[in-house]
Parts: sequence; structure tokens; C-alpha cells
Amino acid sequence: MSIYTKTGDEGTTKVFDKKSGQLVGIRKDSCTIAAIGAIDELNSFLGIIKAEILGYKDTKILSEKKTAIKIEEIQGNLFTINSILAGANLRFSKTKTKKLEKEIDKWEGELPVQKNFIFYGGTPRASQLFYARAICRRAERALVVQSTEYKVPSELMMYINRLSDYLFMMARSENFKNKVKENFWKSSK
Repeated sequence: MSIYTKTGDEGTTKVFDKKSGQLVGIRKDSCTIAAIGAIDELNSFLGIIKAEILGYKDTKILSEKKTAIKIEEIQGNLFTINSILAGANLRFSKTKTKKLEKEIDKWEGELPVQKNFIFYGGTPRASQLFYARAICRRAERALVVQSTEYKVPSELMMYINRLSDYLFMMARSENFKNKVKENFWKSSK
């Protein structure tokens, strides 16, 4: 089977139509494809972060492996979400969001209280995680737009919303464990 189908040359792609049970053409500039594309971009960037972790010179560090496993689990969830958005008859459990919340709560108990906006940055990995959070927010906005035209399961919206918080806290945790001081933004009056 060839990777190219030439069906996209005219600006369309195919998704699964639940009513007919068939693949149907949809414009590549549709809100559905915009949401799928934004989530795919996030998934791809998480792959960059995971590759950096697994390429770490001492991959025997347990916390590094655990972080890579967490990222891969998120990537799997993003594939499921995109499959649902493309018409697959799959379910997405709220327990996946609860799992993110549990980790966020753990980090909130360990990290200094954040009273102001912080400048994104710190370690290279924390910087990448902050950027992944921004991509996640874009994906969330695309889902909101899609939900104005199509039914988007609330579990997907909740997960993507919580995932951006999760990535933010993961970045802060990365800086904290590497003793990188957070730089707080102060408004100039």
C-alpha cells in the first residue's frame, strides 16, 4: 500500500461517517480537520520531548523512564481522541482525566505556590513542556470551534483542558527538581 493516495490533492481528506459506515471526503480546512491537526501537532511535539528523554545519556534513571512512559500514555490518549474526532466508534474514559488531576494535585503539593505569571523557560525540557502546553491550548480552542458545529464528547474537551494544566505543572516540576528558580512577571504600571 502506498503512503500517498492523491485524494488530498484537491484539498480533501477522508474521515469515517458513523451514519453510513463509510469513509467520506471532508475539506482539509474544516473545523474537524483543524482540531485533529492541532492534536496531531501536540502529539508530534510530545514525541520530540520523549525522544530527548530516551536519548538521555543515562537512560537507567528511573524518573526519566517514568516521564517517558507518562508522555507515551498521553500520546496514546491523543491518538484515541483523534480517532474519535475522525469518526471511530471508540469511548474515552473520564478516568484518564482523573489520572492527570491526581498528578497535578501531587505537583501542587510539592511546588512553591505560584502567585504571578511565570516566564516560560528554564531547562530545555521544561521549555519544551511549556511549548507543548501552548500547542495543547491551541488544540483546545480548535475543539471548542468544532463543538459549535459537531457534537464533541465532553470527556475529550475535559481531557485536553486538563492536559494543558498537566503539561504546565510538569514543566514547573522539571525546573524545580533541577533547582531552576522561577522568574515571575510583574506588570509595569
